[in-house]
Amino acid sequence: MAEQKSILQDYDRYISGLFAPEDEALKFVQAEMRRENMPEINVSASEGKVLQVLARMIGARRILEIGALGAYSTIWLARALPTDGKLITLEINPRYAAVALRSLQRANLSHQVEIKVGPGLELLSRLETAGEPPFDMIFIDADKEGYANYLRNSMPLLREGGIILADNTLPEAVLDPRAAESGIKRFNADVSAHPDLISILVPVLRTQGIDGLLIAMKQTSRSG
Repeated sequence: MAEQKSILQDYDRYISGLFAPEDEALKFVQAEMRRENMPEINVSASEGKVLQVLARMIGARRILEIGALGAYSTIWLARALPTDGKLITLEINPRYAAVALRSLQRANLSHQVEIKVGPGLELLSRLETAGEPPFDMIFIDADKEGYANYLRNSMPLLREGGIILADNTLPEAVLDPRAAESGIKRFNADVSAHPDLISILVPVLRTQGIDGLLIAMKQTSRSG
């Protein structure tokens, strides 16, 4: 098992070093998170690059992120936007939001990114009520028990042809002894059965081993 983990880490280091090297802004996020004793649960550099490539592939101009943490993934996503693009990121913890803002300022992206502080579901409802224009991409990376509810509240905010991404969607669903009751397993099942989504769960490398990134595209409703 230790040998297998070491191999996976070698794979991740190779991919990240070649395709997703961290610049000073990304290293600053990591340092700030450690200084603030924040949980180091952000995406890996290689996964951040996957998010960025997917955003570029669909020509994303508007991105919504649920769960900013220190803005590590936010930076990867925002760098995929055109100069007039916009990213809104939601964060429930004001202290984390403050770190995220410092990180975005360091990356010269604060003019394109808006941080909204508060409970995710409440903020999603406010966005819909306010008539927020549709998003091209929505990235879910928050409390895992809330994923199914985030999916439900995100769908009206996503344009047809847009994509929903969700992090941490594999180990808990398979390895957790309580997997049958887990929020992640319910979320994965909801996505796979959703009539307006075409989806797949892709294994991704992390320094700790393998995780999962769920990718779903919103297609034209077939109801009625």
